[in-house]
Amino acid sequence: MTSFTALLVGAGGMGQTWARNLHAHPDVRIGGWVDVRPHAAAQAATELELPPLHADTDFARALQAVGPDFVVDVTIPEAHHDVTLAALAAGLPVLGEKPMAASMVQARAMVAAAERANKLYMVSQSRRYDGRLQAFRQLIERTTGPLGLLNSDFYIGAHFGGFRDHMASPLLLDMAIHTFDAARFLCAADPVAVYCEEFNPSWSWYTGGACANAIFEMSGGLRYTYRGSWCAEGVPTSWEGEWRAVGPHGTATWNGQTAPSAEVVTERGGFVSTVAPASVEVAQIHGGIAGSLRDFLHALETGATPMGACHDNIKSLSMVFAAIESARSGRRVLVSEL
Repeated sequence: MTSFTALLVGAGGMGQTWARNLHAHPDVRIGGWVDVRPHAAAQAATELELPPLHADTDFARALQAVGPDFVVDVTIPEAHHDVTLAALAAGLPVLGEKPMAASMVQARAMVAAAERANKLYMVSQSRRYDGRLQAFRQLIERTTGPLGLLNSDFYIGAHFGGFRDHMASPLLLDMAIHTFDAARFLCAADPVAVYCEEFNPSWSWYTGGACANAIFEMSGGLRYTYRGSWCAEGVPTSWEGEWRAVGPHGTATWNGQTAPSAEVVTERGGFVSTVAPASVEVAQIHGGIAGSLRDFLHALETGATPMGACHDNIKSLSMVFAAIESARSGRRVLVSEL
């Protein structure tokens, strides 16, 4: 295995989670940590009992001091564009947190920068690295036939505090990207158009719309529906959501927690067809951001295309911004309009 030196950018809660993840990997050394807040990176490194590293408030200076093999961007979404472009311009691969960017214009510029630099830019869609989600996809492929319907529900009352409370579209921009990306992963289709309503109940503690309902037309004619809320108190779904996938041969479901299951048609005729249960084994894999990091490092070593590569992930991001535009304009929006 190759040894890698990482430069971590962002020392907030997720930045510290990434620091633990990087430190736990046997082939990665955190050479430096950057945060615009004075002393934040150094203090976090001390609290996490990390080996000595270069702590800084200036990204360009840290690049020169550390000489990293790659950059991990865990800044706020509005900063992803500048950090990623600077790293790619320096000839460094980037592993970034979602969402890729704060706009489609920025996202396209980031993809173009990765192409110019001929360097990997990957977005950590960490929830793809879930053995249950991957088993759900296998179950769909084996049982239902080509999907015509895919539904997901997401209901959690999340009291974060901080920047999310003041985002214009906190659910769609910061969280729904996970669910939309999972939908693309499950159905192997790309977005064509969407109609979305975004709203905020009277009790919401968010400034922007914390609830949304969306109907996506996907390639091949599939309809994917999303219902979600980040201010739903009580009876939460899992963070992975609750899913139903329907095809000509049956239906597969997943509650986001236990193993997925399906019912497959065994005999047609009568008022309803006769069905039989079907299941699939859930593999034990490196999950979450540990899975993202391993996929990223494998891509650096082999040249393989990882999940979350920017050229693919921008399609998931387009679902977010198309949904936001539909909610803003009150009309069905073609993804090609963005």
